[in-house]
Amino acid sequence: MKKAFLPIIYPDSSIIILGTMPGEKSLELQQYYGNRGNQFWKLLYTIFNQPFTTDYEKRKGLLKNYGIALWDVLQYCEREGSLDSKIKNEQPNDFNTFYKEFPNIKNVLFSSKNAAKYYNKYMTYEGGVSYDVLPSPSGANASMSFLQKLDIWEKKIIPLVGSNNDP
Repeated sequence: MKKAFLPIIYPDSSIIILGTMPGEKSLELQQYYGNRGNQFWKLLYTIFNQPFTTDYEKRKGLLKNYGIALWDVLQYCEREGSLDSKIKNEQPNDFNTFYKEFPNIKNVLFSSKNAAKYYNKYMTYEGGVSYDVLPSPSGANASMSFLQKLDIWEKKIIPLVGSNNDP
């Protein structure tokens, strides 16, 4: 069984980006979106016009500055490799408790269609919370270029980030 990470969340986080389950490289590094082929961090740094870094603590600082939390839909699963299509015997995270603990979360963005699919399988949508799906930042999502992903991510994330969240 593979086990997901605890959420990265701050008291003023109003946005959460939900993945499905960390891939092999992320689990090895104990970092969200740790695979260099994944464009997650590059997308966020480009959206917020910040100098890119591989320093994980600085990456978490970027999230904090913009009120963004990270977590995964699944808490446990069996999976060979990193592909979501290989997931089986999955168990979801406890979102009922999560939303009670963090009532400031008003925007849920799924980092892939698969994350949304698993969420929909186990959860119902919370009232007063908006939900949207982003194109997967995974290197396996080669059907879209980085610039195509960036355009969609920017259009969906920027309106959610308050102007008071400038670093």
